[in-house]
Amino acid sequence: MSTLSEITALPGKSIQDLNQMWRKQFASDPPQAGKDYLVRRLAYRIQELAFGGLTGAAVTLLDGLKQGPVSGKAPTKAEAVTPAPGARMIRTWQGVEHVVTVLDAGFEYQGRKYASLSSVAKAITGTHWSGPLFFGLRKGGKA
Repeated sequence: MSTLSEITALPGKSIQDLNQMWRKQFASDPPQAGKDYLVRRLAYRIQELAFGGLTGAAVTLLDGLKQGPVSGKAPTKAEAVTPAPGARMIRTWQGVEHVVTVLDAGFEYQGRKYASLSSVAKAITGTHWSGPLFFGLRKGGKA
């Protein structure tokens, strides 16, 4: 079963099935949480195992946030919203699923390299979009 089909099947599963998956994925008992939480967390775990987890820089940043305010320079907007290289972003637009892969420098979509997410969004929609907004990496207007 592909990663995408495994993730899209999660909302249709029963709580009992999700709890069983949790035990398999995390080797621990599931939390006493609602179905929505289990679906979101299992979807993340499936992607994490398939494509890799957080970068070392992200783990360091999160560890620092646990201990109080971050000293030094805040991450730039691009650093704050760009997933790690190798991550795949999936966006359905007008009934068609589009898959974009994050590269070390840029993005790959349909075999072509793009410098920005906005240029990928324009290739998909034919009009200018904020790439991070289009791919759900930033809150804002309706994407």
